[in-house]
Amino acid sequence: MDHVQKQEIKLQDEQWQKLEPLLTGKQSDPGANAKNNRLFIEAVLWVVVNKSVWRHLPQQFGSSSTAYMRFRRWTECDFWRQLAQSGLEDVELARTLERIVEYSDLYTRRIEQRIQRKNQKTIYKSTIATAKVVKPAKRTQFAADESTLHWVGLVTA
Repeated sequence: MDHVQKQEIKLQDEQWQKLEPLLTGKQSDPGANAKNNRLFIEAVLWVVVNKSVWRHLPQQFGSSSTAYMRFRRWTECDFWRQLAQSGLEDVELARTLERIVEYSDLYTRRIEQRIQRKNQKTIYKSTIATAKVVKPAKRTQFAADESTLHWVGLVTA
């Protein structure tokens, strides 16, 4: 089996120093604190760059389900776009954040498509369930007689 080498992108220290103050979950923020924002950002980058699924996230990034849920929350509140539009002067970092925004937009479109398909399927099923089944008309004596007329010649001959 051919194993494809996965790329790993690490934030440079200078990039992290510019990005860190903009992230939620810092010690100074109210509410829950993130264990390691930098590791989370690098986990997201790993998924985006490798076009991989979250369950294939290497263990070094921690729990894939935790990273996925956090990514999802940040996507739902459009935090990735806010980060990308925060006026960072580091061109490479801004480009990296744009890649995450594109991925989160793709993720959002996929979710919307799934919801739309589910709704269409529900509508279709309810239409089928409520449609009246047309019962065949009762055969009249005339129709029964007419259908056996071709036998008369055989019997009487």
